[in-house]
Amino acid sequence: MKGIILAGGNGTRLQPLTFVSSKQLAPVYDKPMIYYPLSMLMLAGIRDILIITRPTELPLFRALFGDGRQLGLRIDYAEQDEPRGIADAFRIGADHIRGEQCALVLGDNLFHGSNLPSLLRRTALKMGGCVLFGHEVADPHRFGVAEVDARGKLVSIEEKPSRPRSNLAIPGMYFFDAQVTDITKNLTPSPRGELEITDVLQAYLDREAAELVWLGRGVTWLDTGTHETLLEASTFVRDTQRRQGTRLGCVEEIAMYMGYIAPDDCHALGAEMSSSPYGQYVMERARSFSTGMPPTALSENL
Repeated sequence: MKGIILAGGNGTRLQPLTFVSSKQLAPVYDKPMIYYPLSMLMLAGIRDILIITRPTELPLFRALFGDGRQLGLRIDYAEQDEPRGIADAFRIGADHIRGEQCALVLGDNLFHGSNLPSLLRRTALKMGGCVLFGHEVADPHRFGVAEVDARGKLVSIEEKPSRPRSNLAIPGMYFFDAQVTDITKNLTPSPRGELEITDVLQAYLDREAAELVWLGRGVTWLDTGTHETLLEASTFVRDTQRRQGTRLGCVEEIAMYMGYIAPDDCHALGAEMSSSPYGQYVMERARSFSTGMPPTALSENL
């Protein structure tokens, strides 16, 4: 399965923070925002990842991750010269997908939950059609909204409805089969001039090939696209890390626990940041792993 992180857009809601840099590089407490969606793909077992961003910011992401080999990944990059909607990622990433299944995650979404990694891996293994996720929110009119019947089966999808039929918002993480690129080729822009992800999801729903996976109350989902939600996310990460003694979205640690890199390699990555608490944490986790710390249970909280 291939992975795509959409890290484009102008980030106008975060100005002036985004005048000279991508919002996905803005800090969410102790690490760049993009670490969190990248960690979701890694925990799902995905190692071949395309980052889509604006031409002016592509060198910044390349400087951050390179080709990904230090994390046991393959990371490629593609340009989106102007915002054309979430579904545009499948047109830009068609050569990257190359007839395989794929997962798309938005670069400003943060997820955390004790059973989320295993849920993502199960979803990736049993993929057919498309899988979208549902998360209960208090303000569903701000999001794409899923409606389900009494059996929990997906029956409709609406984009930012004025009168939502449910409180199930659709977060920015999706799994698709290889048909997604063909479906996207036939899309036409919406009245706001964008290729809508809800139109892609609706095409799968019309084929009875769309499945909704309900994210339980134990999963936190945050969209970090405004000053207020960026602060909320940073506070959540800080407080959760203090309570648990572990770090959310630590891609070096995840790469080690997933078997993508060896503990010595993880320790070396931490040593490059040894002046920071983050780097010291990475080194300590590598040492603990080497002395026999069981990874299975711990990986559910990464």
